[in-house]
Amino acid sequence: MTTDAPREDLLAGLSFPPGFVFGAATAAYQIEGAVDEDGRGRSIWDTFSHTPGRVFEGHTGDVAVDHYHRYRDDVALMADLGLSAYRFSVAWPRVLPEGGGRVEQRGLDFYRRLVDALLEAGVDPWLTLYHWDLPQALQDRGGWADRDTAARFADYAAVVVDALGDRVRHWSTLNEPMVSALLGHVAGEHAPGLQDPVAGARAVHHLLLGHGLAAARLREAGVADLGITLNFTPMRPASDAPADVDAARRLDGQQNRVFLEPVVHGAYPADVVADLEAAGAPLPVRDGDLEVIAAPLDWLGVNYYFENTVQAGPRPAGKGPSPFIGGHDVVELDPEGPTTTMGWGISPDAFTEVLLWLGERAPGLPLVVTENGSAWADEVDAEGAVHDPERVDYLVRHLAAVTAAVDRGADVRGYFAWSLLDNFEWARGYAQRFGLVHVDYATQRRTVKDSGLLYAELLRRHRERA
Repeated sequence: MTTDAPREDLLAGLSFPPGFVFGAATAAYQIEGAVDEDGRGRSIWDTFSHTPGRVFEGHTGDVAVDHYHRYRDDVALMADLGLSAYRFSVAWPRVLPEGGGRVEQRGLDFYRRLVDALLEAGVDPWLTLYHWDLPQALQDRGGWADRDTAARFADYAAVVVDALGDRVRHWSTLNEPMVSALLGHVAGEHAPGLQDPVAGARAVHHLLLGHGLAAARLREAGVADLGITLNFTPMRPASDAPADVDAARRLDGQQNRVFLEPVVHGAYPADVVADLEAAGAPLPVRDGDLEVIAAPLDWLGVNYYFENTVQAGPRPAGKGPSPFIGGHDVVELDPEGPTTTMGWGISPDAFTEVLLWLGERAPGLPLVVTENGSAWADEVDAEGAVHDPERVDYLVRHLAAVTAAVDRGADVRGYFAWSLLDNFEWARGYAQRFGLVHVDYATQRRTVKDSGLLYAELLRRHRERA
């Protein structure tokens, strides 16, 4: 499938219910830049990216794609693409430079201007409070491994909703707490760059506790559309051998169920609790915590990129530390078939299965695909176009996977492509491009890729059918 095929053929069979939300997503540290402007404090990603050897070729988010100064142009791009919604995150250290206490109004003013521009353009803002950029001041006091950070997160939520609650309808507390907790505290691949299983287990619980405490503050402020975004990766055993089946169970527990089940059902999975205790890294649960975590939600955000096949056995040294507590004896196999430039496999059928599985595990809770996308080596050609047939293929196949899930009964209400713009891809720096819009990092010139044009055509047709 390539962009040379007629769009009629590419989009055939893609039909979504009336009212279905189509948007694109970003995250503050990945796009904003302006890290030293208007009183912004330092975040753990400022520290991590400036630590030699942590990020590809020493890249940082200091400038990123300069969205802080170019947001009006970027909103105009969203309007040109026909996006009905835009998912973005607020940078906690831009609002509370020390993590709490003094409020930086200049930081809040930026988000006020952004939200106003979105509304003027007819683009509905979907706000995420935390997309991994913890204030360094809080990390210095223990970060997410310290219970007090959950309370500080609730205070931060109250500050943001007080400023923006009159104009923003859709709120999400956390993005992918699995990454913050396990890649950040166990594997050390992400900020704060620790390899401490005990800290990782504590971070799992305190992130979820922070979600529940923040949800209560948002509800008190009148928020009526509230969610949390979790990343789901199916874990398939390499064989029917009991050891492989158990390896898949263990990784599924820490990747998926330990975050989903307390939020939806108010309890941690018993097998995961036992696994973590056996590894010497218990969850620090106190009386009443799980009732707080299980705050009622209006939707569940679903981030999906790929599936994993796993088997029992010693983890190869070349793969680095496992992000899973006690995961040193489980191997995540390299994917078969084509991969993105991230090295991720392409499994749209598994996407359908995830959405159906969530319908069973969280009955009655609407789903919103808050991230889905792929990285490829995109370039602007001599005519000024960006032809990205691989991303077009990935996008169409994964949209078809959503359609298939809806046809089979999944209550999916929206889809946000990751990402609107090429940007700072965390530890991979600027080497990975996920955007529907290409960014020349030297000039900051934006160019809509073929995938962005196709997405815009899909959205146009959806509006016409409404």
